[in-house]
Formats: sequence, C-alpha cells, structure tokens
Amino acid sequence: MYFKIKTYFVGLLVVLFATACGGNNKSGQDTEAGANKPDSAASGKTVLFFGDSLTAGYGLDDPSQAFPGVVQHKIDSAHLPYKVINAGVSGETSAGGRGRINWILKQKVDVFVLELGANDGLRGLPVSQTTENLQAIIDTVKAKYPKAKLVMLGMQVPPNMGSIYAADFKATFATLAAKNNIALVPFLLKGVGGVPALNQKDGIHPTVEGAKIVGENVWEVLQGILVKN
Repeated sequence: MYFKIKTYFVGLLVVLFATACGGNNKSGQDTEAGANKPDSAASGKTVLFFGDSLTAGYGLDDPSQAFPGVVQHKIDSAHLPYKVINAGVSGETSAGGRGRINWILKQKVDVFVLELGANDGLRGLPVSQTTENLQAIIDTVKAKYPKAKLVMLGMQVPPNMGSIYAADFKATFATLAAKNNIALVPFLLKGVGGVPALNQKDGIHPTVEGAKIVGENVWEVLQGILVKN
C-alpha cells in the first residue's frame, strides 16, 4: 500500500506539474471556455465549482463526467433547484484563481465550492502564499455574495515535498475553513488517490468511475448545505 501511494504521488508531482504548464486536455479547454463566460442570465440557484484540472475534468471525454457533473446528477436526483457551474481551469494556481475571481463572480452564486491549491503545492510555493490567495478568494466571494454558502475542498501534496511542507499544506485548508466558518471536505481524492483502476493512464486524474467517488466525497458535505439553503 505504501508503495502504491508513493508511486501515485510521484506521478502526481510530474504529470500535474506538466498540466500546470499547459498540457493537452480533452475536456479542460471546453470547460475553461465555459468558465470564462459567466452566464448572468442564469435563473434559479447556482453552485459554482472554482478549481483546477480536477474540477475541469482533465482527460475525460465530456466535462459532465467530472465530479461537478456527478454532483449535478445527484442534485437532479434529489429534485433540488440548483444548477452547477463548472469554473475549472486546468493548471490553475491559487494566484491564477485570485486573478480571475472577480470575472467569474459576474455569474450569480448561491453556493461557492473552492478547489484550488494543488498546483501551488506541486510547485513548492510557500504555504503562506497559497493561504493568502485562498483567503483573498474567500473574502471576494463573501463581499460580492454575503449570503452565499462556501465549501472548501482539501488537498494534499506528495510526501517527497518534505514532511513539514506536506503537513503545513494539508493543514491550511482546515485552518481556512475554521477561520471563515465554512464547510470542509478534508481530502477531495479520498478513496481515489493511489488506486490505479480509478485513475487515468497518467496515474493522477480520476477516470469516470473515479470521478463518481470524488463527487460522492463532495456530496457528503454539500447535500446538507443545499437542502438547508
């Protein structure tokens, strides 16, 4: 098990870094185009997923197969009045997200799900910098939509980044969630990370089946919020 996890994380470091530098993406380009065209005319309530390649659905044939699409299916099955907006961009860092957040918020937001930071960690950027950027994004959302509910999706970095760095990185998501009184999914890839059958050939991006599990991880926290909101 340790060997599989170690192998997974090494692959994550190499491939996601390449993705961050502009790797090819079957669905991410289409998703990115949609993410950069907020639909201010959208009616009803919205759940906006703001993230990187994991949100965008890197390598999948259709963006709807990514975990936000899985969540939309669960929303529809539960007959809840929400539309999912996938604002994922492959290779996005927390700084990149901070730079585009005001544009994305032209889209009405009732629930904001934040999935950023993994590419920061893979580049070894200071955790303090990632924390500052994520906090700025949270502050911007709260200022624009004070009644919106927020959800933080936690991530982890490979142990070969250094045990202290890995621990600090992991802790920043829980710290930000507690500080801002927002919901937290402790580890987005729980049950998928390190499982070859649930990841694409690159070893790090979920397959369709893997995305279903990731969507379930998010749904466990999000469902209660949507029912009450």
